[in-house]
Amino acid sequence: MTYSDSEESYNSYDDDDYGEDYFSCVDDEGDECSDGMDEDESCQSDGDVGGDVVSDDDEDMPQAAERNDKGYVFETEADVRKRQDEVTASVSDLLSIPWGLAAVFLRHCRWDPERLENEWFSDERRIREAVGLTADQGDAATAVNDRPLTCAICFDVHAPGEMISAGCAHYYCRECWGGYIHAAVGDGARCLVLRCPDPSCGAPVTRELVREVLAAGEDDDKARYETFVVRSYVEEGTSKYVRWCPGPGCTLAVRAEPGSALYEVACECRHVFCFRCGEEAHRPASCETAREWMAKNSSDGENANWVLANTKHCPKCRRAIEKNQGCNHMTCHAPCLHEFCWICLGPWSEHGGSCYQCNRYVAHRPENAKEEKRREHAKASLDRYMFYYERWMTHGSSMKKARQDLDRLEGGALRGFAEANGVSQAELGCLEEAFALIVESRRVLSWTYPFVYYMDPVLDRKKIELCLHIQSEAEHSLEALHKYVEGEWNELKGTAAAPGAEFDAASAAEFAAAFKEYMLKLFVLNTATRNHLKKLVEGFESGLPELKVTL
Repeated sequence: MTYSDSEESYNSYDDDDYGEDYFSCVDDEGDECSDGMDEDESCQSDGDVGGDVVSDDDEDMPQAAERNDKGYVFETEADVRKRQDEVTASVSDLLSIPWGLAAVFLRHCRWDPERLENEWFSDERRIREAVGLTADQGDAATAVNDRPLTCAICFDVHAPGEMISAGCAHYYCRECWGGYIHAAVGDGARCLVLRCPDPSCGAPVTRELVREVLAAGEDDDKARYETFVVRSYVEEGTSKYVRWCPGPGCTLAVRAEPGSALYEVACECRHVFCFRCGEEAHRPASCETAREWMAKNSSDGENANWVLANTKHCPKCRRAIEKNQGCNHMTCHAPCLHEFCWICLGPWSEHGGSCYQCNRYVAHRPENAKEEKRREHAKASLDRYMFYYERWMTHGSSMKKARQDLDRLEGGALRGFAEANGVSQAELGCLEEAFALIVESRRVLSWTYPFVYYMDPVLDRKKIELCLHIQSEAEHSLEALHKYVEGEWNELKGTAAAPGAEFDAASAAEFAAAFKEYMLKLFVLNTATRNHLKKLVEGFESGLPELKVTL
């Protein structure tokens, strides 16, 4: 079997510079060359699945965001808030409306200023009514009472200047406003569509009003409200080229650069996710395949298959029954109480004397043929699913363990080893690279199993064979690498100096030789694993058009 390189190579597995000896990758100052894996910049070419190509007309990148060569930039919440405030201020100036109302109109139009401008100048009254503004309300986002009024919530009388409204005629004291907003913020993002407390009024509660009411209130409410506002700009916006990182606790947004075809993102928090669907990275499987696979894993469909494969129906009432004892004399639950044979499903009353026929093979038993066929089909379907599910899960578990090992190394284990044995951390970079490669390989290989699972065993038979071939080669290289970095590394540490201890000359020479041999072999295994993984990704994501069988 031979492979031809595809027209577009995947930068994640580009190994053009790996023909040199490992130690040539470390310069005189001990700095390691930048030959590590870059994230994939190409979209999946599997039909309708793939990264969206970002238009050159997209907005410019913010100065605060740090650029990289992977087709995307990271933005903090402050970066996103700055962009959001700039758009809001621009619309406020254009339409000559308060800043807070501009934000209300923008959110209604999914933060699309062009759409807002079109709707505003085509039918201003309609869009005002859509956000709850009446014709006689004007453009005031807030208003303060100019005479003594009674709060409609607490019924206390307040002097002029002590009550506030959402620009409408319904004034409430600041304390009641504070309680109202506090309850709304605690309820989640719905606080962004908050209206006047009066049931008959739909005036929107703007950010100016919230900030004024919470100025002397709880800092937690302020921070929570502002978080909902800034996240709304990305989550509810129309741009397909920016999304929040879904990693636990991460507050970074990822924005695709103009002209890039983005598919997979490795965030600074180390969470790797699919930019298109936002789920955990699933190369080489498409987003649709990943959704179907995850839905299948969490649905009751496989439970139903298990019931079909491991139970039989009572011949009388058709209730599913599981055999939980050794005797073949079955009695259905009340109220049926039908007695039958588990083997042939015939009435138990006919299993006496010369009527016993369960030990005789009958080629076709018409009354049971349909059920037997359905049960065999369910069992085969369940067995096939479990085969692919087990391997998907195994690679996933191994990936998590490798991720933990990598975190431990980067957390100080390598630094302590380097200091104790007189080697630079740059020389140990190959070990970190190996674990990073193992993590990536485990993730990619795990998703090759759902990829193959959803292929037609008959129509795609030849393609499946090709997939299995390159899959097995990648797995073989990966297992050799993973075994080496776990087993041989522990042996090497056994010959190394403990922290604070000193080597004698003979021990130092022995360790140096063993260390050099270990790193050279590790470099070879890294290269082989990367090569096979590159071929696997290119083959799976291109639909295997360039794989040819040679006999």
